[in-house]
Amino acid sequence: MFGKMGDMMGKMQEMKQKSEEVKKRLDTISVSGIAEDGKVTAISNGNRKITSIQISEELFANADKERIEDLTIVAINRALEKAEKVSEAEIAGVAKGMLPGF
Repeated sequence: MFGKMGDMMGKMQEMKQKSEEVKKRLDTISVSGIAEDGKVTAISNGNRKITSIQISEELFANADKERIEDLTIVAINRALEKAEKVSEAEIAGVAKGMLPGF
């Protein structure tokens, strides 16, 4: 009985370590969300943290504040959706290796 408990604790520690490794790796991955044919671009890392927003000068000249805000939200949401997919794929890869049949 204690042998199985020890194995389980070892697996949990290994999963925690792998989780930290995945988190560090996700910090190095960048994805972008684009709106209005590239006039607004939001960059996120794999941990779903926005790291950059780029808005073209052309958009400032031709759009009102509300339009720029709306497009920025669209770009951010697109970047976060991509980051979520990357994160899920990384976590699934670790889980598959640790828990066969999961």
